[in-house]
Amino acid sequence: MARKQIKDNMLGRILAYATFFLVAVIIVTMVQRKNSNRATDVVYEIEALRSGDFLIKSEDVLEIIERSFGHEIVGEPLGELDMERMERVLENAPFILSADAYVDAREVVHLDIKQREPIIRIMDRDGQQYYLDHTGTKMKLSDHFTARVLVATGDIPPYDPDFLTAENNNLRSVFELTRKILEDEFLENLIGQVYINGKNELQMVPVVGDQRIILGNTEDLDDKIFRLKTFYEEAMSRMGWTKYKTINLKFKNQVVCKKR
Repeated sequence: MARKQIKDNMLGRILAYATFFLVAVIIVTMVQRKNSNRATDVVYEIEALRSGDFLIKSEDVLEIIERSFGHEIVGEPLGELDMERMERVLENAPFILSADAYVDAREVVHLDIKQREPIIRIMDRDGQQYYLDHTGTKMKLSDHFTARVLVATGDIPPYDPDFLTAENNNLRSVFELTRKILEDEFLENLIGQVYINGKNELQMVPVVGDQRIILGNTEDLDDKIFRLKTFYEEAMSRMGWTKYKTINLKFKNQVVCKKR
């Protein structure tokens, strides 16, 4: 009885090992066959900006991939397509925030792209123009579309990747003010341009009217914005949008206006 049980146990183990080996062979064969299959197509999914627009198109994505890899995707063996590298290459492109590359059951390569969202267009003192996104990353202007965003002009230095940690940097001041404007629905609808004058003073230019709103710097910015909004709600509604040439918020607890 004991011998029969031992024999049955051995047969069971042999059968289990054989089954495991067979499954492993099948999996390896399927993977090898899958890797030898060739990409049949490429599908691009590019997420639109909040405005519904696109700074980059599918042909731009294709050009980036082909320039980096030296060949087309369609027709290439799937085993030779490095999806992780493809994602890294795309995420290094100026308009792309994130990329997801994968292959479906039909050997179709999918590239899902999320665009960087520009928040301001910079025109610096050297005449260079570019966008900044919400992280402060520099983006070149698009060949396809001009983003409807705030514009910053004046005494703005050339872009420095470390500008967010630099002291007394006008580009940093512009960026901080831009983010504050976009956090406030009233200001987002009111302000069309940010300007830095020769005294390194921050100014804002409304979409309606041509007066200058003088902030000075970004210190006590929340208080300055509160005073500005209060002034617009109480005074501008009575006096009209063209009454004043400048609205000065530099002085603590004051709104100093100059008439035309």
